Amino acid sequence: MKHKSFSEGIYLKTTTNIPHWLTKQASLHPNKVAIELVDGTCITFLQLKQKSEHFAKQLANLHIEKETRVAILSSNHIDMIIAIHALSYLEAMVVLLNTRLTTRELTYQLTQSNAALLLTTKSLQQEKKLAFSNQITFFRVKSMCIKDVSLANDINLDAPFTMMYTSGTTGAPKGVVHTYGNHWWSAVGSVLNLGLHADDKWLLTLPLFHVGGLSILIRSVMYGMTVFFIEEYSITAVKHALFERKVTIASLVTLMLQQLLDKNDENLLPGHVRCILLGGGSVPEPLLRKVEAYHVPLFQSYGMTETSSQIVTLSETYAREKLGSSGKPLLPANIKIHQADHNGVGEIIVKGPMVFHGYDQLPEENERAFSDGWFHTGDLGYIDDDGFLYVVDRRTDLIISGGENIYPSEIEQVLLDYPHVKDVAVVGQGDSKWGAIPVAFVVTEKEANEADLLEFARQHLASYKVPRRIVFTETLPRNAANKVMRHRLAEELNNNKNNT
Repeated sequence: MKHKSFSEGIYLKTTTNIPHWLTKQASLHPNKVAIELVDGTCITFLQLKQKSEHFAKQLANLHIEKETRVAILSSNHIDMIIAIHALSYLEAMVVLLNTRLTTRELTYQLTQSNAALLLTTKSLQQEKKLAFSNQITFFRVKSMCIKDVSLANDINLDAPFTMMYTSGTTGAPKGVVHTYGNHWWSAVGSVLNLGLHADDKWLLTLPLFHVGGLSILIRSVMYGMTVFFIEEYSITAVKHALFERKVTIASLVTLMLQQLLDKNDENLLPGHVRCILLGGGSVPEPLLRKVEAYHVPLFQSYGMTETSSQIVTLSETYAREKLGSSGKPLLPANIKIHQADHNGVGEIIVKGPMVFHGYDQLPEENERAFSDGWFHTGDLGYIDDDGFLYVVDRRTDLIISGGENIYPSEIEQVLLDYPHVKDVAVVGQGDSKWGAIPVAFVVTEKEANEADLLEFARQHLASYKVPRRIVFTETLPRNAANKVMRHRLAEELNNNKNNT
């Protein structure tokens, strides 16, 4: 009997569909706690599924269906978690908005994303006063009857699931579209590196509208793992979670880690804490020394919105030997240095199934960002002889302040709208608390008042983007191509700081 070959497609059949991950966990572990809250409330996987399906059927009354784009503007809340899962059951696309943005910034993102509905809270609705006609609060949706609709039993890994905005080097916000597969492979890469223990409980205190926070939620339903969910961040709540609530893994940004060590009288974390996963910028050397002295199980990582969270992580084996490194790429990922200089420093480019496929509605930008399947991060770094990545700078102009990304050009565009401002350059200045803070160098045609200029910035920018101070100057240093030499301004700031 003649057997048909694989090339004839008889034996090798592939599919991109998997069972819905929350439905699967509710079947496998119905009584296991999925979400644990600070007040002691626990929600099992079965309860989370039931609540999410019920909410999905209520949202269906608003004509939310497959590929409908629904924006969510909310701080961390259990209702937000339920809404994200509910929208997956409707196969809709979730557009996550940063609550710290101004009305102007949010309006742009709502318009650009083509969102059919804005789901928000009553307090944010009153605070932001968005002129978006189709918005509704979680509370009002809950009062609706359910609509008898078929909910998704499967997940198509190639289908878009979420979108969140990141500012490009031009300052224009860009929508990063993540497929279910991007999130899936990000979670797979993480667990292959960190492992999974039966008692694992992951602390979620990062905002869900950031990929770092959202990725923990996805890992929960993939791993069948409990998440300890802090709705309102405080270092007291973090300490309580680590010391009293048996959290084993915590995702923190540098500022949070610094606060934890400053407030930790015991110096050593309890033995059940097996991993502090750190993102959100480089770690100052004094903090690294404290980490080493206190034997903190620190796993530094490198990633961005475009890579669906971490893509490089320092494993436990090398956590102390390679302190300061971001580690090696996760198993499904590749990284390399593009156009390295004589010191081996060049642009970090990445490739892998967790890397997004492109910015929403920006074909020209995507053409520049990708080459032969590699995504150009714009970040600078080098790889040592052992294959470990060291990040030199998170993008040439990027300022990371308390874990938030700040792009100078976005601030500059606002300040240039102020009367008589002729030229502006914004750079980051090192700060012991925030990591870095934005400082604006401003050239004006006539004398201007710093307080008035800063007040103007507050009206148009999120608070964390407002410059901490204005330096008035007659000219800005520029190169032969007429580009501002930001490094010169940064050096000036640091020299002045060191001399004071």
